[in-house]
Amino acid sequence: MGTGVLLFLGNKESSINFKDNWYPYRQDSTFLYYFGLNLPGLHALIDLDSGKEIIFGDDLTLDEIVWTGPQPTIAEMSAKVGIKDTYTLDKMTAYLSHREVHYLPVYRPEHTVFMASLFNRSYAEIDLGYSLSFIKEVAAQRAVKSPEELSSLHEAASITSQIHLTLMQQAKAGMKEYELASRVRQVAHEQNVNISFQPIVTIEGQILHNHYYGNTLSGGDMLLCDAGAESSQLYAGDMTRTFPVDSTFSSLQKELYDVVHRSHLAAIAAMKPGIKFLDLHLLVCRILVEGLIEVGLMKGQPEEAVAAGAHTMFFQCGLGHMMGLDVHDMENLGEAHVGYNDQLKKSDAFGLKSLRLGKELASGYVVTVEPGIYIIPELIKKLKASGDYNDFINYSLLEKHADFGGIRIEDDFAITPDGAQLLGRPLASTSDDIESIRKAALS
Repeated sequence: MGTGVLLFLGNKESSINFKDNWYPYRQDSTFLYYFGLNLPGLHALIDLDSGKEIIFGDDLTLDEIVWTGPQPTIAEMSAKVGIKDTYTLDKMTAYLSHREVHYLPVYRPEHTVFMASLFNRSYAEIDLGYSLSFIKEVAAQRAVKSPEELSSLHEAASITSQIHLTLMQQAKAGMKEYELASRVRQVAHEQNVNISFQPIVTIEGQILHNHYYGNTLSGGDMLLCDAGAESSQLYAGDMTRTFPVDSTFSSLQKELYDVVHRSHLAAIAAMKPGIKFLDLHLLVCRILVEGLIEVGLMKGQPEEAVAAGAHTMFFQCGLGHMMGLDVHDMENLGEAHVGYNDQLKKSDAFGLKSLRLGKELASGYVVTVEPGIYIIPELIKKLKASGDYNDFINYSLLEKHADFGGIRIEDDFAITPDGAQLLGRPLASTSDDIESIRKAALS
């Protein structure tokens, strides 16, 4: 990075509806990666000119200790993570005055306000003043996971696997989606960890990010659960399973589930260093189209259908994303620098614009693989009315199944020197194995 100062902003507490009623606290992931303290009210820097590493923060006052109990000092906590130099927050302005300061994109409004005051700049100047070279170096370091990080990711994925098994074992007709959403949090909290993102627990799986939990499960429905837990070190897990509310899938549900599962296995088998994730995505699209042709919902040649974009009637999103301390790892740094690079730019085409990762995989990367089939009534109406994909979509049959819903299968993988390794405790993914769990649960 040359000269100047690398600035790492930590997160503060954030109030819900009055000052002392806070949202659950979570430290900024890049601050956590480099400085290791999951505590509010801290900032840090690396001084490239002097070699100093400094944490800025204020010790608790006696009035605050009354409510929190005695806490270690900033100096004591910093020493535990190898930082010798600590200053109070009011020293930041003087330290950074007349220095070249490199910082990452600011994603919290309170950070923008803080930085504008610190540097006497406008909000617009702060929002645009981040360091591109700093982004690229942080993204390169955080992308390759150490053995310790992989262990923590395995922990997160194992707890996540238990979450999904619990739902498979406990779901039944008559339950509300919110009852099962509460089980997601319960399993995580029983391991003394938090969820890694707002869970999706829905019988309307065609809505890709559905956080409405008010539906009642009924026979014939499928339940889609996309949920994850954080590890004790705050690394993320992220998995999806789709299973019948009954003990078995219907015939069409099973056919389409098996198509998704076939594509899932193909992506896993093809993953290795050097392959572009974009190419894995397109491989999955082709296999999905092949299966949809077998079922009768599509027609024509699979390669031509994918080239025309006809697969996006059923698969509108990307195959997966990077994962680490963030469930969408480093998304605040920008997909152009995390999932893509100077050699591969992100497409703005429907379907591909939702692919968060396209560049070549490397050993040490951690990614999700999550193919799916989503039948969206509004999309059917729009594309049929415009005459799109008539050579590839069997609209007459598709309209009969417009209320089908959606299917997704998702697992987490570490890229190894010669392939990919599943993270977490293995969880049933074939339709037969899922039906066996459901039959046992409902017997």
